Amino acid sequence: MIISMIQIILEIPGVESIKDKRRVVTSIKDRLRRRFRLSAAEVDLQDSLSFAQIGGALVSNSRVFGESVLNKALQMIENEGTVQIQDIQIHSEEF
Repeated sequence: MIISMIQIILEIPGVESIKDKRRVVTSIKDRLRRRFRLSAAEVDLQDSLSFAQIGGALVSNSRVFGESVLNKALQMIENEGTVQIQDIQIHSEEF
């Protein structure tokens, strides 16, 4: 069993309230779940108004498949244009 994980730090420009930030982050998490079947959550930087850290995970039987799905998910976030990606980490572990 291979678990592929992604951790993304996002900058959310133009956010004026926590409610605005939550709307953007929830939208991204929901799309990751629907389109790529990822488990996704905001894992850090909840107190920051203009930054968010999202973590996602996928269980599969192939490291190549898992990481390719995560790279496609990353491209979806990049193409959206409402956030700027500050840091990315993609990692797979075998259990």
